[in-house]
Amino acid sequence: MPRAPRLPLQYLAAFRATAQTQNLRAAAERLHLSHSAVSQQLTALETQLGFQLFERSGRRIRLNEAGEALQRGVERAWVELERGLQAASAAHGSALQALRITALPSFAQRWLMPRLGRWHALHPEIALELNVSQQLVDLEREGFHLALRQGVGPWTGLVNEVLLQSRSVPVAAPALAQRLIGAPLEELAAQSLLGDAAQWTQWFAEAGLSRQIRTMASFNDAGLLLQAAEQGMGVALTRELLAADALLDGRLVRVSGQALEGSQAQSYHIVYPPALKDEPALRALCTWLHAEIEQSARALYGD
Repeated sequence: MPRAPRLPLQYLAAFRATAQTQNLRAAAERLHLSHSAVSQQLTALETQLGFQLFERSGRRIRLNEAGEALQRGVERAWVELERGLQAASAAHGSALQALRITALPSFAQRWLMPRLGRWHALHPEIALELNVSQQLVDLEREGFHLALRQGVGPWTGLVNEVLLQSRSVPVAAPALAQRLIGAPLEELAAQSLLGDAAQWTQWFAEAGLSRQIRTMASFNDAGLLLQAAEQGMGVALTRELLAADALLDGRLVRVSGQALEGSQAQSYHIVYPPALKDEPALRALCTWLHAEIEQSARALYGD
């Protein structure tokens, strides 16, 4: 049986970055190398292995079957290397001093960002690198320590902590809200409504008005929804915790006390790799997030 070729480890970073991005320029930017340097490393890797890993067509590059097989093995090995590094760091007594976090733009903008000053005051030694994205990020592959996600959960291979169960309320800018508070449901239904039509229909049904609701505008980001309401475009049905600061400082006002209890799909979660479960910096962040959520709830609803 012929021996498998030896793997040139010095080229694995270039291979991994190119395999993930399917783009030489993007891989070069990620590695802080030149386009030609990455290309040369890939060519050297294929030469030493004795077979090609990529199919090239002009400027396009993508993995072939052999490349896909190698990528699977490299990703598994990379995860183990990361775990080994974390274990070595823990054994040495040195903790993470920077945490990479990914979160939804709306949650980051409307709730997390206004509170980061308090985090820094408590933990000036731990830097946070915040990445916002609507896409579900592979934490271990992309090098993130923690994610703040919305959904049902749990997420396979990750530790899951429920951060909050959300409920939705109708809110509007002060002038519009004052005119609508206490008004009949039919009058509210005739307003410019913002947000998800199905949720509005359910809210009205629970309030006592069975009617198919059409909204003036819907948004794929709750931060944009709240911004539209603050600018007086209409009445928004929004998750109350995301609107907490605007409600407390008067930029938004509840039009009704009737709340639509959030589904599991609207719950927020903290998720992170199991290898980081006892990492002091991550545990400090999780504890702080739970405490801040409790503080927001007390401010909104009282003790």
